[in-house]
Amino acid sequence: MSDANEAADYGTLYVVGIGPGLPGGMTQRAKDVVRTADCVVASNLYQEFLRRDGTLPPADAGERPDQEVVRSTMGRQIELAKEAFERVRDGEDVAHVSGGDPNVYGKSDLVYLMAEEEAAYDVPIEIVPGVTAALGGAANLGAPLSNDFCTISLSDKWRGWEEIEEKLRAAAISGFVVVLYNCWRDYERAIGVLREERADDVPVAIINDAGRGDAGRNTDGETHTITTLGSVTDHSGEVGGMGASILIGTDETAVWENDHRKHLVTPRGGRDVEDF
Repeated sequence: MSDANEAADYGTLYVVGIGPGLPGGMTQRAKDVVRTADCVVASNLYQEFLRRDGTLPPADAGERPDQEVVRSTMGRQIELAKEAFERVRDGEDVAHVSGGDPNVYGKSDLVYLMAEEEAAYDVPIEIVPGVTAALGGAANLGAPLSNDFCTISLSDKWRGWEEIEEKLRAAAISGFVVVLYNCWRDYERAIGVLREERADDVPVAIINDAGRGDAGRNTDGETHTITTLGSVTDHSGEVGGMGASILIGTDETAVWENDHRKHLVTPRGGRDVEDF
């Protein structure tokens, strides 16, 4: 561990959630940290988003003399984490950008794992929260998460399908609204498990690029499709890539329609208007 004088000269390693990435979807705290950091680590896509409102300088303006922007890629995460530790020890503030929220299938755990691996106990770390796809998508749909809900990733890269299936089944039996992430992996298989424990007529929404308008990975931009658990697999063409999530309602979730469009609403425990 470093002594107090040395630690006082350190910067801070920020893991910054930028939500969907567009200017209107970031917290002010996230904007401030990215704008003032000495070094910003971000993928090409996130750099593009951050340049839209001047959080980072426009691409044709060149880099700021007091800020370095480093491209992040999946294959360089270990190297970039080590570099971030050294920059912080040299007095720099480093903003490591994560889409959505760093704690929801984001980059925060990697930073801590690397800090443990490198014995970087001296490096200050701060997590800056952001809007995750479940929340961004729910806002687009109305009020589907007003009661208890959970998120489940379908990625089996670090865990087996048996564990994923166990969580799906437990969530369905427990009455949670379920939001599936990483739906390009076996989403039909996941739907099959949920159908064993939940009625086919419960509302379901397929969400692509929540909060990103026409700027996301999906060729059709931000979309949402309301269907049912029994029919969702008939909409496979509407389940995009990494920006896709699926929200599965409960027997209390209802489709509510006004003069403008359809919404999803899950009431919180049967409250009446008088309860407010």
